[in-house]
Amino acid sequence: MATQFEQRPEDGSVMLPAATIAGTRYGASNREAGNAIHNASTGEVIGWQEHADAAQVDAAVRAAQAALDAWRNRTPASRGKVLHKIAESIAADRARLSAMQQRVSGKPPLEADTDVSDAVATFNYYADLCADISLFATDTLALPDDTVTGERQYEAVGVAALIVPWNFPMVTSAWKIAPALATGCTVVLKPSEFTSPVEHLLAEIMTAAGVPDGVVNLVNGSGEVGALLVAHPLVDKISFTGSTAVGRKVMQAAAQDMKRVTLELGGKSALIVRADADIEHAVALALGGAFANAGQMCSATSRIIVHDDVYRKFMAIFEAAVRALVIAPPQTENVSMGPLVSHAQRARVQALLEQGVADGATIAFSGALDNACTEGFFMAPVVVAEPDTANVLWTDEVFGPVACVKSFRTDDEAIALANDTRYGLVATVVTRDGGAARRYRNALRAGLVWINTPQLIFPQVCWGGLGLSGIGRELGLAGLRSYQELRHCIASRG
Repeated sequence: MATQFEQRPEDGSVMLPAATIAGTRYGASNREAGNAIHNASTGEVIGWQEHADAAQVDAAVRAAQAALDAWRNRTPASRGKVLHKIAESIAADRARLSAMQQRVSGKPPLEADTDVSDAVATFNYYADLCADISLFATDTLALPDDTVTGERQYEAVGVAALIVPWNFPMVTSAWKIAPALATGCTVVLKPSEFTSPVEHLLAEIMTAAGVPDGVVNLVNGSGEVGALLVAHPLVDKISFTGSTAVGRKVMQAAAQDMKRVTLELGGKSALIVRADADIEHAVALALGGAFANAGQMCSATSRIIVHDDVYRKFMAIFEAAVRALVIAPPQTENVSMGPLVSHAQRARVQALLEQGVADGATIAFSGALDNACTEGFFMAPVVVAEPDTANVLWTDEVFGPVACVKSFRTDDEAIALANDTRYGLVATVVTRDGGAARRYRNALRAGLVWINTPQLIFPQVCWGGLGLSGIGRELGLAGLRSYQELRHCIASRG
């Protein structure tokens, strides 16, 4: 971790501040108010995250409010230059950011490096949008009354509270911070207390890149800190990524003041393999969709639906591929999957697996941990065959390396199975038939459908889902508009 932070006298671990407000770091009012940060690959304590108190949350929001007018009154092009500088600085600091991801979360090098690339691309995308003056200009409207004129404009919502999870630190933060700053909003960011070191580095980078004091502030801590932030009367917009259960609480709190909300929540997504699919390719997509980031993805396609004609072939190749996965610490050669984020998360996933098996699910096969996994929070990937559609492993978001496979005979059956969920985030379809692909694209109840591709995510493509997967969209032009209010004016020509 960065050496400029204090150390705890008890164990010498790095102590991360409770809050960074208008460029100044603040320790916790109670120095025992905090949590240990672990290396997920070894279990060792590598830091201590202090927690903000109510006064610090209030100060952070007020700092953002104080900085708002100056920031939103800058030209979009001026804000865009700062965003380009942030992207440039993240790219230049790639090695340190990737190493931090690997050390805290245990991500394999390729996954950690991809996270850095995603953050760079996101800041560059919104910087480029700032150069398109039409996105910020006041438009003249044609009205049926010649005695008046009409105008339409988009303006910054105001102070945005951004709450991000632990599975993709920095990436999720970039998805929220970049469009917020592009529109002229100021923000208070609350990272996950388990993976906050990378957000602290990101805050340093943004300050060095020219983000004025007060435009980006951090408050750190658990859900209690997030609740204080969400409830603050000076917060105008909330963007939350996390579980559906917490998303409900955020929405209820936001309703008190009618705050604008974007909620990116859970998922229980399907990957459909038709009889005409390239099975080797389908298996590769299944591996990535179910076990990337150790399955800790809201977009995990952990319900794999395979046509009966190719089911046995798929399962044979899938089994060989799962058994060949190298589950190990990030420094291990050819590592393909890392650990879960914490002991508690691993215990939760294992408990769900045990519950599913107790209720009748059958484990078809599983992977194996590398010999290097002597410590840490590793869990071997597990594949369940033909679970009942009411089984918890089929219905609930496990958020770990557990995949279910079911067979189908007709497209109607596959579509019904895929759509039989209260979530609706993503789906993947593997087929050589263009007509079938179009039918699935239109029939699947999901915010994003991939056809024969890995889970590619571009800043230009909106991200978000239906049902319990959330409200609103991130990324794309819709991601920009989510930090803007639409206003109109009708004026007399006289």
